Formats: sequence, C-alpha cells, structure tokens
Amino acid sequence: MGTATTPTKRWYHWYSPDDTPEERKLVLKLDLLIVPYAFVVYWVKYIDQGNINNAYLSGMADDLGFHGNELIHFQTIFTVGNVVALLPFMYLFPRVPMHYLVPTLDLMWGIFTLLQYRATSYAEIMAYRFLVSIFEASYFPGVHYVLGSWYKSNEIGRRGGAFYIGLTLGFLTASLLQSATLDYLDGVNGLPGWRWLFIINAIITLPLAIIGYFIYPGTIDKPNRLVLSQRDLDIARKRLEKQGTQVKSAPFSWGLAKRLFSSKRFWLVLIWDSFFFNSSANTASFLLWLKSLHRYSSATQNELNSISPALGIFFILFINISTDLWLDRAWAITLASSINFTGLVILSIWEVPEGAKWFAYSVQYSSVAVSSVLYGWVNVLYRDNIEERAIVLVLATAISTMWTCWIPLFTYPTVDGPRFIKGYPFSAVMAVCLVAMTFVIRYTYGPNGEKDTKHVNDRDGSEDESTDTIGASTTEGAKKDHISVVDTSL
Repeated sequence: MGTATTPTKRWYHWYSPDDTPEERKLVLKLDLLIVPYAFVVYWVKYIDQGNINNAYLSGMADDLGFHGNELIHFQTIFTVGNVVALLPFMYLFPRVPMHYLVPTLDLMWGIFTLLQYRATSYAEIMAYRFLVSIFEASYFPGVHYVLGSWYKSNEIGRRGGAFYIGLTLGFLTASLLQSATLDYLDGVNGLPGWRWLFIINAIITLPLAIIGYFIYPGTIDKPNRLVLSQRDLDIARKRLEKQGTQVKSAPFSWGLAKRLFSSKRFWLVLIWDSFFFNSSANTASFLLWLKSLHRYSSATQNELNSISPALGIFFILFINISTDLWLDRAWAITLASSINFTGLVILSIWEVPEGAKWFAYSVQYSSVAVSSVLYGWVNVLYRDNIEERAIVLVLATAISTMWTCWIPLFTYPTVDGPRFIKGYPFSAVMAVCLVAMTFVIRYTYGPNGEKDTKHVNDRDGSEDESTDTIGASTTEGAKKDHISVVDTSL
C-alpha cells in the first residue's frame, strides 16, 4: 500500500513544490511587478544616501567651508526626518492604496533630491536633507508591508533580499558615479562634480515615480486593477488564507491598540529591531580611513569604497535565500552577525596590520544582510492581523531609527574618525545583543512563528478552547506551506 509523501523543495527551486500552475504564474507575475521596481527605487534612494558621504569628502566640504561635524549632522537630520514622518503610516498603509502612496512620495522625494545640487550653505543642505527624509521615510517598511501582503512565509526572504540589494548597490554605484562625475563632469556648466551627482540622481528618480502608478500592484485588499485581474486576487487570497494570513483590513480600534501595546511580543520585536539598527558601523568610516592614508585621489577613494557594498550584495543574497530554502532564520542572523562582529572587534582594537583593517571594512555590509530576514520574520509573526502588522513594521522602524538620531553623535562623531574609539565597540556589543534577542524570539515564537499561532493576537496565555482550535489548524496550514518548521525560514 502506497503512502502519501510531501513534495520536497530543493535549494534551487523558486516555487513551492505544492504550488499549482496558476499559483506559479501568479507568483512570477508578482515577482516581476514588485521586486524589480522595489529594488530599483531603493537603489536610487541609497545612491542619494551614499552621495552625501561621497560629496562631503569629494569637494562639498571644501567648497562650502565645512571643517567640523557637519557630515554627522547631515546624517542625523535625515534620521530625524525619518522618525517624524514614519508615524502616520501606521494608519495609512492599510487604508491608502499602496500603488498611489508609494509613487507620490517618490515623486516628492525626487524633487527635493534635485534641489540639493543648488545648496550653498550648511543650513540649506540641512533643510533639503530633512525634506528628502520626510518623503523617503516610509519606503522601507512599506515594501515589507507589500511583500507580506502577497507572499507566503517561506517566500518572503528571497524577495526581501532581492529588494534589499538596492541598498548595497546604491552605495556601490554612488561611489562609482561620484568617481565618474569627478573625472568627466567636474566643471561642466560651472558645476563641480559633487553637484552633478544629485542632478543625475533626480533624473533617474522622477520617471520611476511615474512608472510606479502603472505597475506597482498595491495589496490584495486595495489592488492596482491595471495589472491584476479578479482571478489573480482570488488565487492570492486563497493561498495566503491557507497559511493563516489575514488579507482584509479592519477598522482601527483602541482595543486593537491596547491589545498590541500590552503584548510581550510587541516589545520584544521593538528591542530586537533596535539592536539591529545599532549593530552597524558608520557608513562613512571606510572613506574616512581611506582619506586618512593620504595615498589615494578622491576618485580612487570612491572606487575603493565600493568594495564593501559589492561584497554586501553577496552577503544579502546568501543570507536571505538561505532563510527561505535551507537555513533557520535565527542561524542566518547569527552567521551574518558573527562576520560583522569580527570586523568590529578588529576595528575596536585598531592597532592591527593594515590588511586586517581592509578585511574589517570590506565586511561591513554583513550587518545589513539580516534586515530582510528580520522584517520578513516580523511579517510572519503578525500575519494574522493587517493593522497590527502595519503598526509594528512602522513603529519598529521609527523607534529603531530614533535611536540612530542621537547615538551616533556620541559614538561616531566625525572628528573621531576614522578610529571611532567609542563607535566600533558599541556596535560590536549591539551585534551580540541582536543574536541573543534573535534566539529569545525563536524560543518564544518558533522559527516560523508557529508557536505564536496558538496565541491569537498574542494575548499571552489568555487563549480559550476555541482559540486553541484556530491556532492548531493555522499551524498545520503553515507547516504544509513550509519546507520545514525547524530548519527553514525580512
């Protein structure tokens, strides 16, 4: 007598083995609509964030007479704008169609990115950086909100990783573009090279914003009907409901807020994400070290600065693909954080061979490789409530970002560079805390949130008999859709 067997998913398989042909067609369609657009827009945003570092060290500081902590101030005001602007999106994500919201914010972001080219003073740059950050703030949690609205828990990692490559590629190409502008555009129409990069950035951004209105799919609850049929929506809704994901938003209530803010899960996630946000070295530290060697031209410094983000692409792809296919989320975070910790310890010691410093700076981007793993995990933990998922994604980003508004002023002041005697040890401690909290989350809720489904809406022990029934059936659905509850997994 034959026995039924569960299809086995290999590491090189893109789809789940139990997906129907229609589901595979839908997943491919979503991949083409979401991932390339999210990646390209994020890439352009991080060209801008890399630009401010490169521009400062490639002529801006000299042209505008900066000689102190202006660079860290520019980074800090950007962070402040992020925190201020994020909070309304807890309410807006479930209620405003994402295919309208995201392109509109991107359009405004592009306009103020362009205006940075004409800055003539410290105050003007501070104002532009603040406004750019206002319109950029919601993009990162917004993409993860959209990913969690369409994909199953064992599909999010690869898509989140592909999107997040935009960060490393943005910093990488910012260095290369800055090098090219210094060589070829410096002085054209009377503008120095660092000003041209802001112009190029905006030229790429503005058309992307327009395209977004036509191709970004929105969410199942508020879809972009230009690109999705009713059949697409029916298939998407069915495959997500099978694993316990809520697909329709409900009115906001104070009861929901009270339940969320009184839950242990919420506070653990906030602490966890705060450790992650503070576990990275200052992004300008490598450039400051290269400049301190007095060995390379500005163009060569920018080219060498691309080493770290180039390796970051590998780290992001490996870590995020692993979590979907063969590596537990907790161990993926541990692996990336261990590499980051090693580099931070080397930089903390400082008096080491120069080759060790090259290694330490080169692996800096291993720290950000865990981002989509962590945020994908949050999506899974809150898959049973759209409003809670939106609130947690936004608040976790806002509160974690808030710490980076003021902590770098003490840990990574520009005048302490490139050694940053307080910064590197602080980030190393945060990396250790990140790993510790990761295993607290894993132990409490399971590697795929399967333990948490027994506590609907995380009432922390107040479930009744009917809740147990719901939790058990949801868990079984999640297990069926997963490769493995234990050994697989922003």
